[in-house]
Amino acid sequence: MEDVGDEVGAWARSGVVALTGRNVPLVPPGTGARTAYALGRRFTEATGVAVDGGRLLSERAAYTGSGRRGSVSAGGSCRLLPCLDGWAAVSSARADDPALLGALAFAEPGEDPWTATARWLRGHTGGELDARAALLGVAAGAVARPEAPHLPEAGRPRPVAGMLVVDFSALWAGPLCAHLLGSAGARVVKVETPTRPDGARGGDAAFYGLLHAGHSSVVLDPETPGGRRALAALVAAADIVIEASRPRALARWGLDAEAAAASGKTWVSITAHGRASDRVGFGDDVAASAGLVARDPSGPVFVGDAFADPLTGLTAAVLAASEPPAGAGVLWDLSMTDVVASTLPESPTGLSPQAVSTSSGWVVETPDGPVPVAAPARRTGPTGAASASGADTASVLGSLGIALP
Repeated sequence: MEDVGDEVGAWARSGVVALTGRNVPLVPPGTGARTAYALGRRFTEATGVAVDGGRLLSERAAYTGSGRRGSVSAGGSCRLLPCLDGWAAVSSARADDPALLGALAFAEPGEDPWTATARWLRGHTGGELDARAALLGVAAGAVARPEAPHLPEAGRPRPVAGMLVVDFSALWAGPLCAHLLGSAGARVVKVETPTRPDGARGGDAAFYGLLHAGHSSVVLDPETPGGRRALAALVAAADIVIEASRPRALARWGLDAEAAAASGKTWVSITAHGRASDRVGFGDDVAASAGLVARDPSGPVFVGDAFADPLTGLTAAVLAASEPPAGAGVLWDLSMTDVVASTLPESPTGLSPQAVSTSSGWVVETPDGPVPVAAPARRTGPTGAASASGADTASVLGSLGIALP
C-alpha cells in the first residue's frame, strides 16, 4: 500500500478534500485520513484482504455524485447554522424530521422548519440545542470537541473466516463493518424488521450493493412472540453481532448486549454519542458536533460526506477482527463522536489550508511538494447485487435450525 505522506497529503489522496469547502477545496484539521489509512492497513495485515482505508472515506460520493456544498452537507440533509455561542449541525434526513425541527424551534403554523430552526438557534446556546435535540430525537448538536474522547483498544488480530455475523445495523457505518468482515470470509446475515427496513435501500443501489452483496437478508417481526424467539436464536448462534442504534431499541426486543457478551459473543455497538447517551445522530451532524469542520473566512464547512460513518465502520471492523480483551466475549462500545474527536487537536484550529488551482487540477502543498486533490472514486472489480429485503429468511433460519415464526 502506498505511503500516504503527512496529514495534508493523506487528506488530499483520500478524496475528502474534494468534498470539503465552498468554491475552493479545503484541507480539514486533524489526522482523520491518516487514521483511516492506518486502520485499512491493520485490517489488511489481520485478514489478508486489501483495504484502502483512506479512499473508503469518500467513495459513497463517487456513487451518488455528491460534491462539496460548504455549510450544507454533501448529501444535502444537514446544515451548519450559527447559535448564540458558536455553531451547530442540524440534520433533517428522515420523513418525520421536518415536524421534529418545527417542534424543536417552536415554529409558527406553516413556517418553514429550517427558517424556524435558524431563528431559534440564534437565541439559544449549543448546550440548549443538545438538550432539546435529545428530548425530541433530533439529530443535531453544537460544534464542540468532547473533552476526553475514549476509544476501545483493539487486541491481537484473529481470523474471522467462517464466523457468523448477525448485522442489525443500517445506513453506512455498521454495514461497512459487516462488509469488511464478509470480505474476510465471515458469513453475514442482515436483519431488518417489516416496519424498519434499512433506509439506505432507498439510496444509490450500486453503493448499497457494494456493501451488501453476498450477505443474506432476514426480516423478522419483533412485535410477535415468534419473531422475538427467532431474533434471540439468531443472536445465540452468532459469533459477532453488529448494531447501530440506541441500546433501548434492541432491549425492547428482549436482546441484551451485556448478557450476549458475557456468554462469549463479540457485540459491536455503534452509537452516535455512546451507549450512555440517548441522543441520535447521523454521519454529518456527528462529525461536525465532534469538532470536525473546516473553516474559511465565511465560517465552518462540512468535511467530506458523512465522515463519521466510514471512519467508524473501519474502526469497528478492526475491533471485531481482534481478540476480545479477556479472551471470551466483549461488548465494544463505539461512539461515533469519540471516533472522530480522537483524530482532532485539543484546541480549535484557525482557517483551513486551501487547495491551489493548476492547469492539471487542484493541488495541496505539503512538505514533500504539491499533491493532487483526488476525486472520490468507486472501487474496481465486481460488486454484485444485494438480496431483496427478507429474501433469505427461510433458508437462513432453516440452516441454523431456527423455527420460522
